[in-house]
Amino acid sequence: MNLVALIDYGSGNVHSAAGALNEAARRTDIAVEVAITDDLATIARADRIILPGVGHYGDCAANLHARPGLVDALETAVLNEGRPFLGICVGMQLLADFGLEDGETRGLGWIHGVVDRIDPGPGLRVPHVGWNELALPRRHALLTGLGDQPHAYFTHSYAFTPEQPSDIAATTTYGTPFTSAVARGNIFGTQFHPEMSQRVGLQLLANFLQWQP
Repeated sequence: MNLVALIDYGSGNVHSAAGALNEAARRTDIAVEVAITDDLATIARADRIILPGVGHYGDCAANLHARPGLVDALETAVLNEGRPFLGICVGMQLLADFGLEDGETRGLGWIHGVVDRIDPGPGLRVPHVGWNELALPRRHALLTGLGDQPHAYFTHSYAFTPEQPSDIAATTTYGTPFTSAVARGNIFGTQFHPEMSQRVGLQLLANFLQWQP
């Protein structure tokens, strides 16, 4: 059984993500148990870990650090033991060194970079909400099978700019380009919401459930 720890720290749309994971598993005939949890023992035995996130960067970071031992448990599982990890939306942004949405707020620092407000230019609204195309500058296991000109669903005002261009797995243009996915080793993150991205999102989640980094 593939145990996925979907981290519940009061800052993510966990039930929607759980539903999409179960549907992705059903479509690909993968045996999966999705545990919505902040329990340290469950995280320690999980095969895969997902960190969702919606809302303000500062609030999400504060909620994550407020759970005793949670960050240490995640770092042990992901950084030390190499468990496959997926960050979604603000869950991806928290991979950065810090975010600027609520002043300067410390992130996890797993992928060096900064989260700052998008600046799409004249005539385009912030937040960026809706469907947009993913440009895939590099091959990655989680991005296979998405089809030609894949589109995903976004809702955000801030975006993560990694320090190293090699950590960028996908970009999207909304007036100007921004990073829409990051990847390093066993760590992957999406600015878009796979659980709201229909076929493309379900394919990415199915890829994650089978990923052996």
